[in-house]
Amino acid sequence: MKNSLIKGFLVMLTSVCSTIGYSQNVSGVVSDSRGTLNGVSVTVKGTKNGTSSEADGSYTLKNIGSNATLVFTYLGMKSKSVAVDGQSVLNVVLEDEGADLKEVVVIGYGTVKKKDATGAVDILSNKKFDNISSVSPAEILRGKVAGVQVTNSSGEPGAATSIRIRGNGSLRSGNGPLIVVDGVPLAGGDVSSGASSLGLGTSTAKNPLSFINQNDIESMSILKDASSTAIYGARGANGVIVITTKKGKSKEPEFTYATSVSTSTYASKFDVMSREEFLATPLGAANNKGGSYEWKDAILRTAIGINHDFAFSSATEKSNTRVSIGVSESEGIVNKTGLDKYTASLYNSNDFIDGRLKVETRLSYSVINDQRGLITNNAGFVGNLLSSALRWNPTQSLLDATQPSGYTFLGDTDINPAHIQDSYTNDGVLNKFLGNITSTFKLRSDLKYSFVIGFEKSNSKVSQQATPDLIIQDFAVATNPTDQRVYRGQATIASDDRINKTIEHNLTYNKSFSDNFSLNAILGYSYYAYQSNGNFVLGKGFPNSQRNLLENIAGGIPTEFRSTSYRGLEEIQSVFGRASLNLYKKLNVDLTVRRDGSSKAASGLKYGTFPSIGLGYKVVEGKEGMVNDLKVRFNAGKTGNIEFPRNSSLSLIRYNGSNEFVPVNNANSELTWETSTSYGVGADFTLLKNRLTGSVDYFQKSTTNLIIGIPSTSGQPSPQGIKYKNLEGELINKGFEIGLNYKIIDKQDLTWDFAANAAFLQNKVQNLGASNVFDVAAIDGQGLSNEFVQRIQDGYPVYNYYLKEFTGYNAAGDSQYSTDKQMLDKQPLPKVTLGFSTNVSYKSFDFSTSFYGSFGHYLYNNTNNALFYKGQLGARNVTPAVANSPQNVSDANTASTKYLEKGDFLRMGSLTLGYNFSGGLLEAIKIKNARLFVNGANLFVITNYSGFDPEVDTEKTLNGIPSAGIDYLAYPRARTFTLGLNVTL
Repeated sequence: MKNSLIKGFLVMLTSVCSTIGYSQNVSGVVSDSRGTLNGVSVTVKGTKNGTSSEADGSYTLKNIGSNATLVFTYLGMKSKSVAVDGQSVLNVVLEDEGADLKEVVVIGYGTVKKKDATGAVDILSNKKFDNISSVSPAEILRGKVAGVQVTNSSGEPGAATSIRIRGNGSLRSGNGPLIVVDGVPLAGGDVSSGASSLGLGTSTAKNPLSFINQNDIESMSILKDASSTAIYGARGANGVIVITTKKGKSKEPEFTYATSVSTSTYASKFDVMSREEFLATPLGAANNKGGSYEWKDAILRTAIGINHDFAFSSATEKSNTRVSIGVSESEGIVNKTGLDKYTASLYNSNDFIDGRLKVETRLSYSVINDQRGLITNNAGFVGNLLSSALRWNPTQSLLDATQPSGYTFLGDTDINPAHIQDSYTNDGVLNKFLGNITSTFKLRSDLKYSFVIGFEKSNSKVSQQATPDLIIQDFAVATNPTDQRVYRGQATIASDDRINKTIEHNLTYNKSFSDNFSLNAILGYSYYAYQSNGNFVLGKGFPNSQRNLLENIAGGIPTEFRSTSYRGLEEIQSVFGRASLNLYKKLNVDLTVRRDGSSKAASGLKYGTFPSIGLGYKVVEGKEGMVNDLKVRFNAGKTGNIEFPRNSSLSLIRYNGSNEFVPVNNANSELTWETSTSYGVGADFTLLKNRLTGSVDYFQKSTTNLIIGIPSTSGQPSPQGIKYKNLEGELINKGFEIGLNYKIIDKQDLTWDFAANAAFLQNKVQNLGASNVFDVAAIDGQGLSNEFVQRIQDGYPVYNYYLKEFTGYNAAGDSQYSTDKQMLDKQPLPKVTLGFSTNVSYKSFDFSTSFYGSFGHYLYNNTNNALFYKGQLGARNVTPAVANSPQNVSDANTASTKYLEKGDFLRMGSLTLGYNFSGGLLEAIKIKNARLFVNGANLFVITNYSGFDPEVDTEKTLNGIPSAGIDYLAYPRARTFTLGLNVTL
């Protein structure tokens, strides 16, 4: 009995000691390269025992086995498993999920791991954004993704932006990608009114993506080929950019605040002659006016920008909420220009019926106010603000007390830059609302139904006025029939209202039948309605004493008062389906088809069918050693484009009084879809023990039924205007892309990675026929009326240059040309685009920089052609190169290759240095983390281009056909330095 008790006691003691040895508490801090992380899930592998990291990144788990494994997971970061191995303190650093093929890409109507994608897709998470607030999200993409080219029309805040994915897929329009925000396709196109011409040219509408706050974006997915875009059918022909906004992440309420202040200055080396240089020339000395003038002092300034962003978020298992408010006020470096943006957004989701029903609500509202000034695309020989400033005689003062206006007056063809800035205004305001509600109901564990209703509304108004004291030839001038006197002054108000509606129904089936076969399928219906209406009011000829013309727009000459209005509706309805199969965990197959119907197409031709197939095979997956992952891909498919003006297929008439009806447009009753057929092959890989990841792709796309506008040559009463038609022939785009990411150092206290991408692009128009030749790229300026410099012609790249070949000056200083106009072996679209960046993190410090460039293309310097030639010197200023050239003063400024320049450039886009504060004082004042950073943008550019900047694309449309690569009086680009602070509470 005694022995039994002793044995029992020993067994119990051994068990207790074993338990004490087996169980322990484990604690630590979870962070990433930028600081501690709140809300990280920490669980014991194989159990339900877990917790979440606190505000300072700390966590504690009790009674953990010494041989247990802890799993750390956090949205947007790679999961990490760490063996306890008897340790009581485990500090863990998580890595961005985007570093390898495990990242999740948002695609059309769903998500896919990049390792399972069959198409060419890229994702840009917010951690890869440059640490500076961009006016438009499009700017974030610049140089970051292979095959994606982003070009601002100028350096103006909020300037129109051209986004091209794998080059131009159309001759005239619809070359931009479809933008999808949180599952809702945007209408696309301009949402702000472009300023009308008062006689000195028009200005371009602003960037349509400016309404989105960069700090609200979680990620952007770029879908490039038919396998990934065909689910969007007719609207995915030129790629798709899917923008996903942020949700709440932390289970604890979280407050974030970001603020920055920036200064921007003129960045270009371009300049005209100084006063001293001007007087050193004989013609300059002969025109000495005795005063002093410097163009940069007259119209440029150091611009200040201020940004504030505040967000609150909270998440539980059944609900998620995020609210944000943003304020951005950015001055332009040209006096009296700038853009102020105010944004607010809400995300909310709730689960009902035991998690079977999920309702998500997304709302955003933006107000954008901008000052534009007299910055125009097509000013004639009189010019605009920039031209007047550049060519003003540097010995001529701007002010003259003897003049009634107080400004120097040289005549009605010479604009005084100070006078035009004070007496001309061009202001715009845009109100933008975007909202959608998505309801998802689980019918079964493998079947769910989603209903999406979206609403996009914008209201834009542009107000212009030129006061009567401005005396400029053919500008804001009218004769009053009552007294036959000439009056000046003009005011216009242009309003544009758009209401776009989206309704979608989707069924998604997701089932794994065995380890060797799984299926994800979607079947859906979409309906889109895009409604627009607007009006335009003009008043002209005001009394000399009147200054607030916009407040009394009808106060001018009664017979000069004008008003017009318009209204239109476009509808698209579609059915679509996709089946994604995974076979033997090696082969992925995507089969997609969409049938679109558009109200814009001609009767009987309204529907188009767009199928695609994508194949992906995992040759190697999850191996150790040199080759860790290798997947090869193939895709082929069709997409469509119907981006031509509505009612182009319908004949319209208008009542003109006296029982008379007149035709309004030049209709084509056979107008239908433009169709792009493409195929591509590619590979995704991870090499060198998971240190190097990347993708390579080759693609070719052929666009047929090309849509183009043909100007009418007949007279009344035949229909007038441009007639849109489908052409025979095709536009071929092909190219090669490569993107690489390499982890140079990957340690807990020190990380260093390098990323690079490049794209090599070719395009050609073929089988167009010898009779189909289209002149494009109208240029402007004195002596350049009705001139153009590009052509679309069979056998050449799109927008190929068509010019006289300049060979130099003869002994008399006259320009010499080898031939008359001819097609050249020179194009405005880059043949090579590239970007590269590097990021270094050492303890609390971080450093990043990015570069991008374009090569193999040419720019036409319309500014030099219009302003700077020897005949201008004396009465006006010119560049030093022109002043020192052998050209004689009577030589004409004929359009030729004299003004055609290589557009190659490499730019340092951004450089950032940051420091992350944590612990200590921050904990005492309840701040989870804080980051202070300094950033420099556009620090330098390497180029031989002689203009303001090689990254330019002035809109020079001719007969409804756009151009590319033209530089005409473009707003100068700025160099910006920013100091910012990000705080999380």
